[in-house]
Parts: sequence; C-alpha cells; structure tokens
Amino acid sequence: MGMKLYCFGESGNAYKCALSLTLTGTEWEPVFVDFFGGETRGPAFRAINPMGEVPVLVEGDTTLTQSGVILDYISSKTGQLGGRSAAERREVLRWLFWDNHKLSTQVGTCRFLSNFLPAEKRPEGVIPFLQGRLKAAYGVLEAHLEGRDWIVGDGPTIADLSCCSYLYYPEPFGFSRADWPRIDRWLAGIAALPGWKHPYDMMPGNPSDRA
Repeated sequence: MGMKLYCFGESGNAYKCALSLTLTGTEWEPVFVDFFGGETRGPAFRAINPMGEVPVLVEGDTTLTQSGVILDYISSKTGQLGGRSAAERREVLRWLFWDNHKLSTQVGTCRFLSNFLPAEKRPEGVIPFLQGRLKAAYGVLEAHLEGRDWIVGDGPTIADLSCCSYLYYPEPFGFSRADWPRIDRWLAGIAALPGWKHPYDMMPGNPSDRA
C-alpha cells in the first residue's frame, strides 16, 4: 500500500517529505490541501490533523504530522537517508532540529509575509527582523559546508532534505544563492540527485493556479 502525503506546492515543509519519498523510491500519492482556501481550518482536515498543518503522511492506520517526524519515519522504514552509523544518525537529528528551529520556520514565515500576505497586513519590522536572523542561520550552514558535499557523512540524508527545502522557491524573501557559494554548490548537488524535482513540479498547487 502506498503512502498519501497531504500537501500543497507552496509548502516547503511538505516538500521535504515529498522529496524524501521520491528519492527513496517510495510509492506515494499527493493529496492536495487548499491551504489558501482555508481547508486546514475546516473540521474535515482537523479530523486528520488537529494541529491544522501540512504535511500529513498517511499509511494504512498510521497518520503522522510534523515534517521532522515524517522524515524520520520514511528514513527508518526505507533504511535510506538516515546516516551510516549511530553517530551519524544523531548528527542527522541534530540538524533536523536546528533546521526546524533556526531555518525553515523562519524562512517559511518570512516568505509568507513577503509574498502571500497583502502588504497592508504585514506587521511592521517583522520581515527585516526575520531576514537578520536568517542571515545568521545561512552563515552557520555556509560555514558547515566548507569541504563538505553533504551536511552529514558522505551522502545525502534527511538532514539535507530538511534544510534545503525552502531554498529552492522562486519567491523573494531575502535569500540569494549567489551570496552563499557553498550553499549554492550544495543545493546544486541535491538537485542533481536522480528523481529530484522542483516543489511546484512535485506537488499540486502553484501560485499561478490562483492567478
């Protein structure tokens, strides 16, 4: 039985999971969630995930939410992308937690405010504040990637897929790959993996669909 991933194209957190499913060769089906139409606030979706968020992964009687948990599940189930030793596994988890706290959450918020929220509704000063915090996070990742092709070990892991997801989106939020050459090289390496696709090509939902 294949897995179902509740997702939409604009969600970087859902993209992490879609990319992990694809790169591990796992059979999966995207289930479009109309986030911008308010679906995640409705009772039908809240019955699936009371937190009201995507992604949600469903396999049989198992329903999982939160991208880090889903990534860990996919890695554990397939035996792929989880590191090659207990020490590497711990390092993978360390970067997953760092990404959730320092990178993806803040990129997601900054990108949403900058591109999907009307200008008159944007809280004053928040976008520059987030961009400042993100610059520090990019610096941590840039420094870590010196002499490395991957975040952990000698091959891709869910740490890479977690940290990279929002950095492929075209909407401007203050990040330019040209400013961070090691991150740029690393993103190019991930995009060269067999099966990689841009988030708007991998998941249903695209800003142009609502134009």
